[in-house]
Amino acid sequence: MSKVFKKTSGNGNIALYLARRDFVDHVDSVDIVDGIVKVDPSGLNGRKVFVYLACAFRYGSEDLDVIGLSFRRDIWMKKVQVYPPADGNPTKTPIQESLLKKVGDQGCPFSFQMPTNLPCSVSLHPGPSDNGKACGVDFEVKAYVAKEASNPDEVIEKKDTCRLMIRKIQYAPTNKAGPKADISKQFMMSDKPIHLEASLEKEIHYHGDPISVLVKVNNETTKTIKKIKVSVEQLTSVVLYSSDTYTKEVCSEEFGENIAANSTFEKSFQITPVLSNIKEKRGLAVDGKLKDEDTNLASTTLSQGDKEMQGILIHYKIKVTVTASGGGLLGGLTGSDVVVELPLTLMSPKPAEVTDVTVDPVEA
Repeated sequence: MSKVFKKTSGNGNIALYLARRDFVDHVDSVDIVDGIVKVDPSGLNGRKVFVYLACAFRYGSEDLDVIGLSFRRDIWMKKVQVYPPADGNPTKTPIQESLLKKVGDQGCPFSFQMPTNLPCSVSLHPGPSDNGKACGVDFEVKAYVAKEASNPDEVIEKKDTCRLMIRKIQYAPTNKAGPKADISKQFMMSDKPIHLEASLEKEIHYHGDPISVLVKVNNETTKTIKKIKVSVEQLTSVVLYSSDTYTKEVCSEEFGENIAANSTFEKSFQITPVLSNIKEKRGLAVDGKLKDEDTNLASTTLSQGDKEMQGILIHYKIKVTVTASGGGLLGGLTGSDVVVELPLTLMSPKPAEVTDVTVDPVEA
């Protein structure tokens, strides 16, 4: 059974209905955002009813307004007039047909098609002492009563508006063979290198599942390898006026492995990046959430080629570090690291399709 989300304006003249609040980005297309606005014409006094869908970058606390800065910046916005209907009698989606059976003759359908270059819903995790809303990207559907769709001189009362937050999300596509990377490094006072190779069994990993990293080492030097470190780093690119990328380590484990000189080694190591283990770390990117529900580390952003996107884009990489201690008279002074990096795709699995759309309104 699928719930219907409803928000009513303060004066009761309009009510916004959505059958879902999660809309899937399939990379080459995005689910249509469709819903109904119930309108009571007797309270409009000749005004019209509009609906907009906006994707915005939220800078965090609304306290920024006191220094003359907007705490939100619209990345994309589209508005439609729903009452009186401006485009005749458009074809209704199955969801809208179901909603109209509940709402009745006062229901006015609307729909939006988002472009494919918008970011997904994501937030930057606040620190323990941070208050207010987190910085991030969010999506909002808002219905309002006004004389004109966009008149900066017209004051729209809060009692004439109703809004619902929605999410744009991506699910993991079909899995493929995982990436592989290797490197050879030669050290001072050694004429032979250490060969390091790392690989993943599959391309896509789900949030909360262990990640197996196969590590192969061919140590042709006289050094002894004492330690192997496997870590996962989150790369958060904030793309607005300029592009800045922040790197946060979200998981790290060290394994004591003794790899003698002139020997080979092969072993699979498991690590599991989980948000609950690092909740105190400020600035982590997490998947957008509605209300106070639990969430997870932000999913990898999938995109088509070099398509320009704004907002917050997420990528991950795995680093495998092999630490070799120096031999001979100089001992640890000639020790060094060999590092190899792998791209990691971290996402949520696609849920089972919901086929039964039963109208069961709940106040959001």
